[in-house]
Amino acid sequence: MTTHPWTRRMSGLAFWLAVAAIAVALIGTTLARYDVVDKLTGFMSFIYMSMACGGVAVIALIALVMNWRTGWPAGRKALFGLILAVAGFSALIILRSTAANYPFIHDVTTDLDDLPTYTSLTIPDDNLRGVDTAEKWMAEHRKGYGDLTGITLDMSPAEVIAKAEELAKARGWTIAAAKPEEGRLEAVAYASWLRFEDIVVVRATDAGNGKTRVDMRSISRVGQSDLGENAKRIREFLGALQAS
Repeated sequence: MTTHPWTRRMSGLAFWLAVAAIAVALIGTTLARYDVVDKLTGFMSFIYMSMACGGVAVIALIALVMNWRTGWPAGRKALFGLILAVAGFSALIILRSTAANYPFIHDVTTDLDDLPTYTSLTIPDDNLRGVDTAEKWMAEHRKGYGDLTGITLDMSPAEVIAKAEELAKARGWTIAAAKPEEGRLEAVAYASWLRFEDIVVVRATDAGNGKTRVDMRSISRVGQSDLGENAKRIREFLGALQAS
């Protein structure tokens, strides 16, 4: 006869719910990565399952108390359930904490006064999502990325774009347009495990005396906050361009 059946049941429930929650999050995000489902659906599978892990952690704690009172008949299963649940919920806490460190925008540029424009790629119709007006977007941008600016290189615009294309391909970006004669590169970059698509434009303008001013813009196609990804991409890419 099985002893302490309710303790065993509660422990098993905590463990398998934790496993199921993490499995759903992993499957959802993987399907989104390969475009079997859309990106936001995959991302929300992670959010909802991480939230569910918070509830599972409570069940696991109750199971641990029951095990403590009954001689630990299923203590290992309860403990593993708690560890998995806490790990899943912690991922959500880390995500929210990271988001709080960046402006709640997804369109970032080195030049707010003369925005680099796209001709081959299309800016999403809802690009002001989360801020409502261009004025609010610019205010958030200046507040969070006031130090982000373009660079000047001792190269011609055509040489800059040729080098930018080389760097973009090395990063696995999809080139939409490379126009050295126009001083413009447009590409689709990818972010996170889900491979969120961000559209990028690099603009090279003759600054005289054999120098070129380089500006860049990076926009997330979906989502409101980009967790700082677009600004990081611009800083890293311009740094690599300057180093080259």
